Amino acid sequence: MTAPMERIQVLDSIEKDIITCLHSAGQVFVELSKEKSSLKQAENHTQMFLKTLSAVENKLTDQINYLTQVSTGQPHEGSGYASQKVLQMAWHRLEHARSRVNELDRIKVKHVQGRPTAATTAMTHRASGAPVGQNATASGGQPQQAPTSAVPPQAGVQGAGAGSGAVGSQQSGANN
Repeated sequence: MTAPMERIQVLDSIEKDIITCLHSAGQVFVELSKEKSSLKQAENHTQMFLKTLSAVENKLTDQINYLTQVSTGQPHEGSGYASQKVLQMAWHRLEHARSRVNELDRIKVKHVQGRPTAATTAMTHRASGAPVGQNATASGGQPQQAPTSAVPPQAGVQGAGAGSGAVGSQQSGANN
């Protein structure tokens, strides 16, 4: 049988002992309320009450100790709480890493789209009338330069690094 089912059965047993304890206490009061009460019967019910009450106290103490161990994350027999917590944290780290990789991929694509390719450079040279394989010059004899991005090549990547915290704070806020 599994540990949770055993715990439930123990709690069920405790509940039955509490009922027995209350029944014994009631029998004591019934016996004492009679005109001709039997002191022997009252003492028997009292002893049964005290014995059952002691058993309930011991079983409840065991259950409370078990719950204390589970709630503090201490390793103990029959609990998967610590491993579940480790798994949950691993999934959180994995999702965060995925979001960071996706963000860096978006930045890379944006950066690559802003950079002219060889085909667009050739088309620019053809449109200006200059030969493709030679150094094309604009009117006035100055060499024509390919348009450059206002952002240095590494600036976009550095801005998304671990130190920025922009994506990390959004991710951790979404999973909390």
